[in-house]
Amino acid sequence: MTTTAAPSKHTPGGLGVRSRIQASLPQMSEAMAKIGTLLLQDPSLPLELSITELAETAGTSPATVTRFCRLIGFAGYVPLRVGAAAELGRSSAHATWDADIGRAFDPNDSPADVMRTLVNAHTVALQSTAEQIDSALVEQVAEAIARSAHVDIYGIGGSAAMAAELQARLYRIGINAHVWSEVHVGLTSGALQSETTVAIGISNTGRTEETIEMLSLAKSTGAFAVAVTSSPESPLAAVADVHITSYAPGEYLQPDDLSAKHAQLFVLDLLYLLVAQRDFARTTTMLAASAAAVSPHRRALQKGQNAS
Repeated sequence: MTTTAAPSKHTPGGLGVRSRIQASLPQMSEAMAKIGTLLLQDPSLPLELSITELAETAGTSPATVTRFCRLIGFAGYVPLRVGAAAELGRSSAHATWDADIGRAFDPNDSPADVMRTLVNAHTVALQSTAEQIDSALVEQVAEAIARSAHVDIYGIGGSAAMAAELQARLYRIGINAHVWSEVHVGLTSGALQSETTVAIGISNTGRTEETIEMLSLAKSTGAFAVAVTSSPESPLAAVADVHITSYAPGEYLQPDDLSAKHAQLFVLDLLYLLVAQRDFARTTTMLAASAAAVSPHRRALQKGQNAS
């Protein structure tokens, strides 16, 4: 993927060195990715090595190191070293704290510490996801969904809940949407696709075999295949026509990191809203009808609460 010397529009401004690298890795060239991987493995390298030494260690050039610095939002190598020093200083002061991603929870953490860590991780996930999204690509997917004969959505485990959420939202605004979280019925769905349908595979890692298999079959039978994962390099992204990144900030609570699910939900909510815009009259009519259908139950609940 082509990169430029100017700071990337995807760089999460205001974040620390580690978070900037992780958020920008999908946009990096192979040479820059080597530098990023080195710094993720050993954040102290900028403090120990000159720009030339770091370039030699990464098997690249000083000019590439400079472009790497600019891509992640630093003017050059010296500001990167300052950022790395500040981040390492925070780590030394509180060894378990990663100020930009979140940290492993300690049994002795106070509720306030836990809350700050959660807010930090979820904020990074949402902000980084938003900054990595290609708005034109998401608009293309929304247009395909709005014009489709039907939309089939695949997800296993935690991603199944995200798939069900998207299906329910699309169905409420008149989109013929189905969700499949079991591989046998999902493969049946995949075999019945055509050029008029859209298939969406949701997986945080992009490595869930069942989801890869279902989306791959759907694409092979004609569907416009969309992958929603945290990695553009994942197997699920590879089998799709297009890929949308939902940023996964870290591994402090894997495999049940809710910040990763919130990033997925952010992407799906954006798709839903863009689809809803495509036919505003239909959307408002459908939403009004569904609201009217459930309103008696809401009134009955309110009466019950008042009586109690």
